[in-house]
Amino acid sequence: MNRERPASLAAGLAALAGLACGDGVSTSADRAEGAPVSALTRNQALHIPMRDGVRIAVDVWLPAGIQPGDRLPAMMRATRYWRARGEVGVPLEETSNFAEAERWNRAGYALVLVDGRGSGASFGIRRFELAEDEVTDYGEVADWIADQPWSNGRVGAYGVSYAGNTAEMLAVNRNPAVKAIAPLFNDFDNFGHLIFPGGVLTVGFLEDWSNRTRMQDLNDICGLSDAIGAACDEVRSRVTGVKPVDADVDGSLLAAAVAEHQANTVPFEAALEYEFRDDPFGPYGETNVGHRRSPSGHLPQIDESGAAMFVRVGWQDAGTVNGTLGRYNTISNPQQVFIGPWDHGARNDTDPFKADDTPVAPDADARFEELVAFFDAHLKEDGSGETPTEIHYYTLGADRWTRTETWPPEGFDDVTWYFGEGGTLSTEAPASEAGGDPYTVDFTATTGTRNRWYTNGGGGDVVYGDRRAEDEKLLTYTSAPLPVDTEVTGHPVVTVHLASTETDGAFIVYLEDVAPDGTVRYITEGQLRGVMRGVTDDPPLYRKYGPHRSESRADALPLVPGEVAELSFDLWATSVLFRAGHRIRIALAGADADTFLRYPRDGNVPEWTVQRNAIHASRMVLPMRPANPNR
Repeated sequence: MNRERPASLAAGLAALAGLACGDGVSTSADRAEGAPVSALTRNQALHIPMRDGVRIAVDVWLPAGIQPGDRLPAMMRATRYWRARGEVGVPLEETSNFAEAERWNRAGYALVLVDGRGSGASFGIRRFELAEDEVTDYGEVADWIADQPWSNGRVGAYGVSYAGNTAEMLAVNRNPAVKAIAPLFNDFDNFGHLIFPGGVLTVGFLEDWSNRTRMQDLNDICGLSDAIGAACDEVRSRVTGVKPVDADVDGSLLAAAVAEHQANTVPFEAALEYEFRDDPFGPYGETNVGHRRSPSGHLPQIDESGAAMFVRVGWQDAGTVNGTLGRYNTISNPQQVFIGPWDHGARNDTDPFKADDTPVAPDADARFEELVAFFDAHLKEDGSGETPTEIHYYTLGADRWTRTETWPPEGFDDVTWYFGEGGTLSTEAPASEAGGDPYTVDFTATTGTRNRWYTNGGGGDVVYGDRRAEDEKLLTYTSAPLPVDTEVTGHPVVTVHLASTETDGAFIVYLEDVAPDGTVRYITEGQLRGVMRGVTDDPPLYRKYGPHRSESRADALPLVPGEVAELSFDLWATSVLFRAGHRIRIALAGADADTFLRYPRDGNVPEWTVQRNAIHASRMVLPMRPANPNR
């Protein structure tokens, strides 16, 4: 895939900062491993030994002027993207972690940044991401924090993306010190909502992410510079790689840690050989990784922890919104949820009805204040200890926020839209027992590289643009102009009856808005790999909003060429206002060239016949209601 390359050293460093999720330079003296951190030192970097002897690197930031006897809560952010960068000739106040630490310190918190096992300056190997040993480490780090002389015994955890997952997985340890967590834009079900949505591999995202994290694990500054499109010599003049611990005066500790990382599983290589949730994953033959590496696979423990949650997620950030809503309706933890028009990390506004450069709202300062207020309630001595269980969601196209305590929200009717002759879409069921549309899969079809899947790899804006040209490559069904403003909020469910010439394929369905001038705007999508179509009656691990599948090899159900099959699945949740005069469009594709692996993998080109008749009525169910401007 082509990438824009940063044109300057500053751009390269900014990209590194995005990958590292924060950094810092120590000004303290050398420390013994795991010793208590002095209450008089602003920033220190040290190793904490774990139960098996593996040493985990942490950076500790304490407020300026803290005195012996002072007690304060701690915020913990654990990452696999370098907790901090080693920087050349940069004063403490100019390191990129300083601003993050200063904010938390001024709010009355210590900040502890952690390199996950097998990454950064930590020792160990990564058999797969968020393996059990890594998760247990975080519990031991929280114990260590609670035992420090400056600690009030209360720990919170927060983070965006991977760090959001580490925050949620920390609760698996059920540590009594961990009172509250903020999983922000995290991948609650990594297999189902990011890597293999509907069983379809997001090869575009994963190859790029895997390459960058491999370079970080090996502390290869030139390899990483190339991966992010920066000049190595320029970056190396300012950045040495991951920040070593203070005791590592000759670099030998970091070199030894990095040498261990050589044995890490490379996710992209492993994923190419991995198809079903229960398949062996990677060179260590780990099984059931599809559940083990995600919070969704550990919900009883998270529930038992009782940790309060503050959650942010975007409508068009991979499939993370479905994870947020699934969690909300499954466990009893207090959960305050915000679903906005945001990319991964809320760096950009993604409402397709607004200009691409629309500023994010609320801005970063306001969002931080909300986060502090949440943690104050649970970690400060005078905190209320209460968090409301509620969802605040934004409606695309309406520029409106709504609060609800139930999901799906009340007041919507399920309206069935049927595929019709001539590419029409209507609420009238087909009467004829005959009728179908041929379609040959176009493998050049694409949503580009600024879509909901790529944003999860670093927080880039989500811009689909006008889809009318791409829709020429797809099979589309479009409604008549809507007579009134109409809101769709919830989980669209599509049922497609078709016959294919192949035993497998990727089946992608888009929901779009067609304006009176012909502009086509992407709203949401869903996908299903053909062999994953079998539905199970086994209870899901968390609340789902469409047909449930085990995604296990034993339940694989290949298509029979020439036979009509039913493919029914939900699209990623959305809330959108279709204006009067606009039309609803459903577009079917068999490929997204820049995003998903090609199916079938043998290179054959499927030919479909999509049924739209009284016997096999292909359709989509949309949760709808007439818009109320006063609502």
